Amino acid sequence: MDRRSFFKKAGTAAVGAAAATTLAAPAIAQENPKISWRLASSFPKGLDTIYGGGVDVADQVRAMTDGAFDIQVFAAGELVPGLEAANACGAGTVEMAHTVAYYYYGKNAAYALAAAIPFGLNARMQNAWYTAGNGNTLVNEFLATQNLYSFPAGNTGVQMGGWFRKEINTVADLQGLKMRIGGLAGKVMEKLGVVPQQLPGGDIYPALEKGTIDAAEWVGPYDDNKLGFNKVAKYYYYPGFWEGGPVVHAMVNLEKWSSLPKHYQAIMTAACASANANMLGKYDARNAQALKELVAGGAVLKPYSQEILAAAYDASLSTYADLSASNPAWKKIYDDQLAFKKDSYLWAQIGEYTYDTFMMIQQRSGKL
Repeated sequence: MDRRSFFKKAGTAAVGAAAATTLAAPAIAQENPKISWRLASSFPKGLDTIYGGGVDVADQVRAMTDGAFDIQVFAAGELVPGLEAANACGAGTVEMAHTVAYYYYGKNAAYALAAAIPFGLNARMQNAWYTAGNGNTLVNEFLATQNLYSFPAGNTGVQMGGWFRKEINTVADLQGLKMRIGGLAGKVMEKLGVVPQQLPGGDIYPALEKGTIDAAEWVGPYDDNKLGFNKVAKYYYYPGFWEGGPVVHAMVNLEKWSSLPKHYQAIMTAACASANANMLGKYDARNAQALKELVAGGAVLKPYSQEILAAAYDASLSTYADLSASNPAWKKIYDDQLAFKKDSYLWAQIGEYTYDTFMMIQQRSGKL
């Protein structure tokens, strides 16, 4: 081959290769477009596990898109008050929120069913209802009316029943007691004589310390230990029957969700599912040690009496009957969740309950 002909052909090939590279770059950019979102959390940074759920989602989305989809997480109060995160998201002030749906019970009681209701599903049942039942479909059908789309992105597991400045043995002991407990749980406790107060996490300690409130529920041993509640209220009750397995949601503005490329939607879905499992695992791993520390620090563990549990259960059923009669959105979700719960406990008492009970007996007898 003649040298001039060779270099001419080689040059043409090089130009073609360069052109192909130039043409390919915009295609790659289109596949992973640069997107920047803001996420408003309902939680302070100091509560690393529950606040960390939102960070977990953002980190995974960023990693799976090579940094192209960036979500900046803001703690409660940095952009909007913690209890306004979902409202800000629905209004488009922020693109995302990491929050608990029952905070917005005042807008519509159906919000509570997305997270937890008194004597509702435990954490394992919640995950089953959302992933293999009708939970995700029904909740998002309701949230669409609020301009929101959501994913379970955390769960604390069953919570504790709260901190009290005095012993609570009977329903009569609850009369006039001012307790930090909000939403639907507050409505149920109100029927037992409690005066419910809704306060963000950061305001609970000073309110207990000053005696502005007589009792407060928050999450469980790990978070409660961080907040130091045992220093201002001695009696630590269990179980938190109003939160058997509360779902912490990642909520997305509906228009923003619809505008995402399909593969970004898939990435977000996967990131939230991972964060959901991670949070529950962290609480399960950390609560035991935190409980030991709280008791060593002076906390007195007390179970709610059967009288109080029974009265609260009856008050809950009465509340649900009223809501089903007056709120179609509530009734549609509640009826499905109730049917799912009945079957779940049918199986749980055969499998999990008998196994766990035997193992707990071994633990108590020192054989574990």
